[in-house]
Amino acid sequence: MWKTTATTMASPALLLCLLLLLSSQTMAAPERHHHRPGFLYTRSRGRCTPQFWSGRREAWPRMVPETSTVSNVFGSRVYERYRSDLTLLEATARNDEEENAFGGLVKEGSAALLNSYAREGFPYKPWQVKTLIIQALVSEASAASQAKQFSLANQACT
Repeated sequence: MWKTTATTMASPALLLCLLLLLSSQTMAAPERHHHRPGFLYTRSRGRCTPQFWSGRREAWPRMVPETSTVSNVFGSRVYERYRSDLTLLEATARNDEEENAFGGLVKEGSAALLNSYAREGFPYKPWQVKTLIIQALVSEASAASQAKQFSLANQACT
């Protein structure tokens, strides 16, 4: 009978010790993983991307304030593809470039224009960006191709 009582007394004590040990390990676990970011996707990838410019982390060039409209900056030929009141800030924040070649063109082209004013050594001059956008408005294929070229230049910029 003694043996049974000792065994039943040892079981709760052992169980309590085991629970304390496990709870101390789970309490310390979140601290080990504290350095991980909470997001898998971040909006800004570089200092020259449309995402960077739409995030307003840096002052825009005085030549093209964020309230400038696309039609004022790129000319009247853009009226057939874009709203007349579409601002450069709205253009850089667009997210329809996958299904809309002209959306990608205005998004990447607006960022390229901002980079041409703000980043020394950017491969395009402002007049080149404006000219290339107007030329690319003739078809979806040329708009997609030019948007890709602007995107590559924007991503390579530092």
